[in-house]
Amino acid sequence: MAEDSDLERTEEPSARRLEEARNKGQIPRSHELTTFATLMAGMMMVFMQGPAIYQMLLQVMRRTFSFNRQQLQEPQLLLELFIELTRTALFALTPVLAATTLAAILTPLMIGGWLFTFETLSPNFGRMNPASGIARMFSTRSVVEMIKTILKSALIGGVATFVLWKEKEQFIALITMPPDTGFLYLWEMIRFTLLSVVGAMAVIVLIDVPFQLWDYYKGLRMTKEEVRQEAKESEGDPQVKGRIRQLQREAARKRMMAEIPKADVVVTNPTHYAVALRYTENMRAPQVVAKGAFLLAERIIDIARDNKVAVIRTPPFARALYHHAELGAEIPAALYTAAAEVLAYIYQLKLYHRYGGVEPTLNDSLPVPVELDPEAAAPPEQP
Repeated sequence: MAEDSDLERTEEPSARRLEEARNKGQIPRSHELTTFATLMAGMMMVFMQGPAIYQMLLQVMRRTFSFNRQQLQEPQLLLELFIELTRTALFALTPVLAATTLAAILTPLMIGGWLFTFETLSPNFGRMNPASGIARMFSTRSVVEMIKTILKSALIGGVATFVLWKEKEQFIALITMPPDTGFLYLWEMIRFTLLSVVGAMAVIVLIDVPFQLWDYYKGLRMTKEEVRQEAKESEGDPQVKGRIRQLQREAARKRMMAEIPKADVVVTNPTHYAVALRYTENMRAPQVVAKGAFLLAERIIDIARDNKVAVIRTPPFARALYHHAELGAEIPAALYTAAAEVLAYIYQLKLYHRYGGVEPTLNDSLPVPVELDPEAAAPPEQP
């Protein structure tokens, strides 16, 4: 990755980017923390189970160097003794091995949490590119890891060397000590050495864990363009969303136009608004099946006339329906009386056309509440 590109990555990684990295197996890990926790667990278990381990290993040592003539003459007996002593030694060390294994498994969860994925096992032919491999060898991360390894080895090795050098005379004197005394003294030396090494590891962990977290989040930083692009992908491209809304409106309009031939009447303003109503016996109130203004109103009127649906001029009623009745819903209760008069007029009109007689007339002033008619409710203009 180019330096210029790194300099441009100033934005913190988003939750989506962190989730994608996690799905790819990229999570923060500190090998130094795992090593430290493993040593700590082993040391604690050794301190807790030290006397028992000491007694069992002492028994193994005594039986190892004491055998009889029969065992020398029969190699099978020596093999059985070796198996028995090995089993005893492993049993003595089982608590230590169990504690260190558990620490090695659970410690990584403290930083990156639990992760189970096959993504890292999938083949990545990009890593086989020699140029990429050489670039990784001389990358900043590789240099930092090399320096960290050198410093870690120097620190731990220096502490261990200092302790052993300080105790060199006592260490040499172990040869002349009786086994029981020698083991006790050796145990004290091992315990002091472990404490010193673990203390040195604690210093390394305090430096490495914050560095690993900082390096992980730094590697996932985003440019401003990536942030904008991700936001656009999450929320949707405005152009695409606009196109989807347009298609939805067109589909809704087509469905609405298909319902007009089923309407009983279309009330108009006459040119500004048009609302188509339908009523059947199983309905509680008339239902608005189509409505529109201006060009759409003209289209509704044309379709209604083409399908022999009655079109009547009722400006206040049409305005009230257009502004206060939802498409596909029943009309407001305040307009029930006006709607009943209109539907009664349509029914009488059908009878007139079928059987003749006196032509019905519609009440010019339908009972439309003033507050539902925008024009009637508008305050008069000041002179």
